[in-house]
Amino acid sequence: MVELLIFHLHIVAAVYAFVKNFQSRTIKDAFLSLGIIALVFAIGWALTGTLAYYIYPKDWNSIYFTSDSLALVLLVIPEVLFFKLFFLQDKPELDTQE
Repeated sequence: MVELLIFHLHIVAAVYAFVKNFQSRTIKDAFLSLGIIALVFAIGWALTGTLAYYIYPKDWNSIYFTSDSLALVLLVIPEVLFFKLFFLQDKPELDTQE
């Protein structure tokens, strides 16, 4: 159950980043932002999944929370910082014309 909520949050974040970059920059930047989000998610989940597997006892598994849920919760923490740094803060436009 927790996994489903976190996956939906990732989809919403990816759509937001895509649309924001598409509107303010180019389509290439929009697809690049999707790739970066997917890469951070895949690598981060692999790292936190290994960590969660070792610290979460198997007898605590339930329908609602498993070691994969813990891995995704641990992943959300650095991803929020990443998303805020790269997609929520407005960057000043660089003036390349002189």
